[in-house]
Amino acid sequence: MIALDTLPASVRRPEARAHASRRVEGALALWVAFAAFPACTHGGSGDAALTRAERARLALARGQPGDAAPLLEALHAEAPGDLAVARELCEAFVQLGQAEPFAARLNAALRAPGGDTAANHFMLGLTLFARSADAAGPAVAELERAIELSPREPELHYRLGLALLESERFERALGPLQKAIELAPARSAIALPLAKAQYRTGDSTAAVASLRRVVSANPTPAEVATARALMGQIADPFVRLPRAARSRLEQGLEWLSQRDVPQQAIIVFEELLRDYPDLAVAHALLGLAYQRVDDAGRAVDELKRAIELAPDDGQNHLYLGQLYLGRQRTGPGEAELAAALALNPVLDDAHAKLGDLALDRGDLPGAREHFRAWVTLQPASTDARGKLALALAAAGDYAAADRELKVVVDREPDNLEAKLRLGLLHADRQAHARAPEERKAAGVEAARWLSEVLKGQPDNAAASRALEGLARE
Repeated sequence: MIALDTLPASVRRPEARAHASRRVEGALALWVAFAAFPACTHGGSGDAALTRAERARLALARGQPGDAAPLLEALHAEAPGDLAVARELCEAFVQLGQAEPFAARLNAALRAPGGDTAANHFMLGLTLFARSADAAGPAVAELERAIELSPREPELHYRLGLALLESERFERALGPLQKAIELAPARSAIALPLAKAQYRTGDSTAAVASLRRVVSANPTPAEVATARALMGQIADPFVRLPRAARSRLEQGLEWLSQRDVPQQAIIVFEELLRDYPDLAVAHALLGLAYQRVDDAGRAVDELKRAIELAPDDGQNHLYLGQLYLGRQRTGPGEAELAAALALNPVLDDAHAKLGDLALDRGDLPGAREHFRAWVTLQPASTDARGKLALALAAAGDYAAADRELKVVVDREPDNLEAKLRLGLLHADRQAHARAPEERKAAGVEAARWLSEVLKGQPDNAAASRALEGLARE
């Protein structure tokens, strides 16, 4: 049965639409000046410089720009073309409240002999944009000049695209962001603002493809949250909801999700559909209500109708796929889940179930792909990491499986299930090891974790059997 908490927030509460939009706008605005996007470095200063760079970065993260600025000044003097250092130097002066004098200093540097450099224009552009929204034009001009001087540097195109995006010049933002991703295809951070620009210029299909690129990389939790919010705008089921229908839809939702009376919800949704027969979200919710009363036939009909009326909404494919799988119709269920992800790559439930199906049939690459996406979308989920570890171990990647399970144990020191899995993982590694040293190390590690399980659960049969097996090796 499909839980109602799988519904998007904007479906559960229509008023969440505007809030989701504000979250997207606000999160993207924060990236413009100093988002943590690693630029290409030009030259290096050895281990000492790296240590200073790390200290400066830590000071900025702690809100101590006074400690960071001298370190960054020295690093910038040694490597004036290093855009990562240049960006952080700008951040330090902006945090210090000294954007104005820093901009004046940069203007003077640009007029000096040899000062017309990409890094100087880059820093001035960032500083102008951070200083005032009114500086968008001058900031853009400085970034464009930086690109003229260093056209193959993706960081410059990226920052120009962000400045244009936040100035709501969406069409103009597309080119620089696309160029940045062309020059640095491995940098998933670019794909998120590109997705927003694509969406705001009417190309939702391209925006979804960009979001899929974000999920398949290694996004931060903040990037995942922004991707979800943007996907919520792209696939907003309330876009075409008549205002007069809103109160009745909310009433049906209350019966279904809060009062748990699906029979009454069915009455409300059917009455609503008599007045608005082409309202896709009402058909979807009616389908969920019929599923709750075990009328699978009507549920399937309503979900199919919702898909017909809203062919770009992956959520309805997810509902139908889950319904099919609950009825042991694996083929149609898997096809619907795949269709759901093709339309909406941030549906973690679809990744989780497709990973299970791939694992069941021995498709280890497919299982790893979906479980890794699940972990990306739900990094705090112990179930997700456990499943990924299972797929990795089945493929013989014991080190990666060990890392995933240890993340769980680090977060939940009392999680005996994760410790048991670690013990069994290393017992299996011992059984498959060829070198005596590896067998010994695996046995020691397995015994450690299995012993911890037995301390907490002395009657754990699986841990006892595995520990006895180690003793016989």
